[in-house]
Amino acid sequence: MSAQTDTQGSVTTVYKVSGMSCGHCEGSVSGEISEIAGVTSVKAVASTGEVTVVSEAALDEEAVRAAVDEAGFELVGRA
Repeated sequence: MSAQTDTQGSVTTVYKVSGMSCGHCEGSVSGEISEIAGVTSVKAVASTGEVTVVSEAALDEEAVRAAVDEAGFELVGRA
């Protein structure tokens, strides 16, 4: 299964993030990624370390990495 799928003009990408352990962590990561231009939805799950991002177009992974870093966590890569 691909980690990135195009659906009706949107792109869904699942990233792995290390260090999240609680709901506050999820909120911090979601909040930072939500500020990237074109992002329409973010769902972070601390228990799996997965962050699902829906955007209008494919995102620059470095922009996602910078947002995750700003939240205090580490982007491992795409799930």
